[in-house]
Amino acid sequence: MTRVKGGLLHAKRRRGILKHTRGFRWGRKSKIKVAKPAKMKAGQFAFEDRRQKKRTNRGLWNIRINAAVREFGLSYSKLINALKKNNVALDRKILAELAENHSSVFAKVVEAVK
Repeated sequence: MTRVKGGLLHAKRRRGILKHTRGFRWGRKSKIKVAKPAKMKAGQFAFEDRRQKKRTNRGLWNIRINAAVREFGLSYSKLINALKKNNVALDRKILAELAENHSSVFAKVVEAVK
């Protein structure tokens, strides 16, 4: 039985890993033994950070809404409570956008639920 040499596949797999680790520092960009776990770890961080980005953005929206609503003599929590009681279906992302870029519209929203 003849043996199968896997040189082509091995090189292809290695090239793929090294392509993903381009731009890493030191041996992590060029040495396969170090690049492989570096690529795995980078993927784990990327996965986690995609979720973390949502958390940070939501916190930022809350801060922006709170800062804008303070001018009307309300707090963030009181505004959100009033919005829920009046069945206003605006999420925090939209409210923060209104507060930052369209202050006249935001003022109307706040006055409507006050």
